[in-house]
Amino acid sequence: MVHSSPNITAINRTGCCVLQELPSLEAMETFGKRIAAKLREGDVVALNGPLGAGKTTLARAILRKLGVSKEIPSPTFTIIEIYDDICPSIVHADFYRLEDPQEALELGLSEYREDAVLIAEWPEHIGGFSHEPQCLDIKLEILGQKRRAIVEGGLDWLNRMP
Repeated sequence: MVHSSPNITAINRTGCCVLQELPSLEAMETFGKRIAAKLREGDVVALNGPLGAGKTTLARAILRKLGVSKEIPSPTFTIIEIYDDICPSIVHADFYRLEDPQEALELGLSEYREDAVLIAEWPEHIGGFSHEPQCLDIKLEILGQKRRAIVEGGLDWLNRMP
């Protein structure tokens, strides 16, 4: 089987896994641009990692590549920010302050996701999305001044890993 990413390190029944070294802010921005170029409506980009790992930085890089030119606030306090003037539309959510998956339903997350891409920070706070075939699960690790991304794509990402 031929894959579009030379960095695929493993393929299993749920998708594939890529390790991406991110030694600089520029590398993080380039990675975000590569993700943005592969997005389709219905996708989920699940950003995991400790505080300061670069989740919001990566989300901003994706949004800028898709054409957002205005300031991109962190959705830490608003929980959900919507960008429907770009294609595909993006819902950027930060679930850090949520304690129960039911809270996401109460916010109307499923309605926001229709015809859009979801970029989810702290997805584990609402049960996660890694079980979805359209989920690109990214765990960011802090390695001193550098970062590393462990990227696991669901089956829908198999031939379009960033």
